[in-house]
Amino acid sequence: MVSTKPNPEAGADPLVRRFEDWLVAERNATENPRDGYMTDIAQFAAMTWGRDARPPFAWAAVRDAHARRFLADLSKSGASAATVQRKLASVRTFYRLLQREGMVIDNPFVMLRGPRMAKQVPRTLTAQEIDRFLQQPARDFRDKTLPEMQYLRDVAIFEFLYSTGCRISEAIAVKWGMIGWRDGRVIVTGKGRKDRLVILGSKALAALRRLRDFMCAKDPALVDDAADVFLGEKGARILARAVERRMKRYLAEASLPTDLSPHKLRHSFATHLLDAGADLRSVQEMLGHASLSTTQIYTHVSIGRLQDAYHMAHPRA
Repeated sequence: MVSTKPNPEAGADPLVRRFEDWLVAERNATENPRDGYMTDIAQFAAMTWGRDARPPFAWAAVRDAHARRFLADLSKSGASAATVQRKLASVRTFYRLLQREGMVIDNPFVMLRGPRMAKQVPRTLTAQEIDRFLQQPARDFRDKTLPEMQYLRDVAIFEFLYSTGCRISEAIAVKWGMIGWRDGRVIVTGKGRKDRLVILGSKALAALRRLRDFMCAKDPALVDDAADVFLGEKGARILARAVERRMKRYLAEASLPTDLSPHKLRHSFATHLLDAGADLRSVQEMLGHASLSTTQIYTHVSIGRLQDAYHMAHPRA
């Protein structure tokens, strides 16, 4: 299998640094997507010049053949169609900037198209499965296998994710001063640094209040308006991968599929709203989708459930 390990020195390349600055300044790229771009470019550098090559790299010497070989190597490595498409888009965007600024003449990726992706219906948890999952931290706390601080934090963050449909990066960036305690409104910053309104349900608000009261008793500074709500074990903002590890633990203990990620709570949020009759435009706004077509994929899940109910219940099905 072809190695896809990135070149560790790629970030020091002056043109890569220029691209990173452009992502932040003009694309308003947040940390996660920016890191994704950097990794993809570092992988291209490793596959083209080797992992041990040191910058500056000869970006202007790259030709169509190098781009096609990158595509072939990604395919041989077993990368999914979606992953290949994303990596090609990253390097294509990088070259588009170099071309615009006169660093290169041609963009070797401009005509390259990756594998066609089959449309996939998002995998979700049922309302009953969500309930089992969200109750698991309380079970662990009662069994004395979970400290109170972790129990309160984990309940609060997973209730927050399911209640709002937020991305994990949006949730962990929330600060205490952003929460509207009276009406349950929160303004979060999503992709492209765009702000949007999300709603906290009563259970999520109650979980956040319990967490706030516990932390305030410990140290009032922990609940200052500018303080992060969800903290890791060392007192800093919790990392997305730490939240994912916590989720997998509770899924396993609740006898639920452990290959699900926090993003599936976002999928479940959207599907359950549409199942209950929410209109597509409202769900689009709550998810922060720029295009309605992105939200429409969740209607396929709801239609599938309607078909299942029909076939189970109709006498002539």
